[in-house]
Amino acid sequence: MATADSITPCVADTTTFDEARKGASAYLQSRLAAKGQTGDEDFKLPIIDLAPSFSSSLADRQAVADEILEACTTSGFFYIKNHGVTEGSRSRVLQQARRFFDELNSKQKGELHTRKSKLGLGYEPSEYTSIAGDQELKECFNFAYEEGFDKTGGDGLYRNLDGSKYNGNLWPKEEDLPGFYEVIKEYYGAVLDLARHLFRLFALSLSLPETYFDHMTTHPGGIARLLYYPPPKNPQPLASPSEQIGLGAHSDYECFTLLLTSATPGLEILKPSGEWHVASHVPDTFLTNIADFMMRWTNGLYKSTVHRVVNRGAEARYSVPFFFSVNYDTVVETLPTCLKEDEKSKWKPIRAGEYILERLNATTKDGAGFLENEAVFDKQKEENESE
Repeated sequence: MATADSITPCVADTTTFDEARKGASAYLQSRLAAKGQTGDEDFKLPIIDLAPSFSSSLADRQAVADEILEACTTSGFFYIKNHGVTEGSRSRVLQQARRFFDELNSKQKGELHTRKSKLGLGYEPSEYTSIAGDQELKECFNFAYEEGFDKTGGDGLYRNLDGSKYNGNLWPKEEDLPGFYEVIKEYYGAVLDLARHLFRLFALSLSLPETYFDHMTTHPGGIARLLYYPPPKNPQPLASPSEQIGLGAHSDYECFTLLLTSATPGLEILKPSGEWHVASHVPDTFLTNIADFMMRWTNGLYKSTVHRVVNRGAEARYSVPFFFSVNYDTVVETLPTCLKEDEKSKWKPIRAGEYILERLNATTKDGAGFLENEAVFDKQKEENESE
């Protein structure tokens, strides 16, 4: 991506919209149709030790960045250990996920329903969204950046996906879930620090100055989710087909994702051959994957790999993905260093926040968007209750 002073000053809204809707769908379908191709021999999910990346030695940091480069150009997925987020913080946020879905009743969840948010935040029941058109069996609670979560204090310039300034998060009442907000705040601040640290390693991996992306993450987007995937009625072996999809096949929208999970497997990654690889649970790690912005920046060098979630086991699965973006007013376009002489980019420039919002809107019922669907949802609810 070019610097802020040299980027195209305007990206047509229709371009971002088309890339978020038609472009993303075309990419997904092309990957799902890629059956029988070669490349699985290079597919692996390495465990990368981040400890040397906190060293004062540039050589040590570069060595970790080189490992990241290898992972990003093959599978697009890797585990990270010794990442600096404490075991206590990780276990507490998973416990809050269990509390949210187990302890809140339907009325309390309904007060937080994402149909009340034009930003896709709040409680999201299974029937309200579908990421790939599948019948999905999951429950979510979505929340976004607050300056109070940011240990730097923020720069006062944060804007929501649609450019608005208000705090769009919807939180349970303290009396309903005592301590919930404080645990979320602590955890979010820790993974935000980690994400900014990782971005510097990504810069080194691309032979860019280590601080290249710093000015793009001063008030960054970062949507996080608490997710609950119930066990199937009839548990199936990991390699077997499944009619119960927790989260449909998709690529992530932003820069990269930091995924924390309970011990129950469920994440499945699409290999070049078109076969699904079941990601193992590796204790004390985050599973990290490249998302669309990094793929666009690198002109396809880094892989935004398609994946899905299928809980085939006898236990519920809980997870907490953190989708790290850049400042939502950033224009994402291919890095000049990732283009050969006279080579054109595979992707058009897009506005970061608008792209993510349109990808989210496309997951709502009929793809109309969150607020647009409120009347439809309420009508259907009334019809169901009258039956």
